[in-house]
Amino acid sequence: MKQKSFADMRCSIARSLEVIGPWWSFLIIRDAFMGVTRFKDFERSLGIAKNTLSNRLKLLVENGLLDKVTDPGGSKYAAYHLTEKGRDLFPVLVAITQWGDKWAVHEDGPSFEIIDKRTDQSIPPLALLGGDGKPLPEDEIGVKRASN
Repeated sequence: MKQKSFADMRCSIARSLEVIGPWWSFLIIRDAFMGVTRFKDFERSLGIAKNTLSNRLKLLVENGLLDKVTDPGGSKYAAYHLTEKGRDLFPVLVAITQWGDKWAVHEDGPSFEIIDKRTDQSIPPLALLGGDGKPLPEDEIGVKRASN
């Protein structure tokens, strides 16, 4: 069954899902943030079929989230590195992780913790800030439709 394309929608959420929507894509990006760069290491970490991984990596490269680079050490295997566009997903992954740690955590607890490397402490929950730099309560956040 072919999935509906969101490419022509004006909504930024829909257009973002066009690029990063399939769940494997988020898990590949997660692993890339954790330092995974090689096809075999993504495959091992995710337990994903080779053809599915190959297709997802290709889409992530085509959409500018990952760069596929030749190993400067002379290896015949390519490496995948996050681009600026891919690295800009980090706050999204942190938000999903924090939501999952609260509402969808495994019975054995989370598999990893996002920390401040300077202090080795967990980072606080992400918060939306107002123009004054102070956290905004949910009831003070609105959505305004864009005008044409």
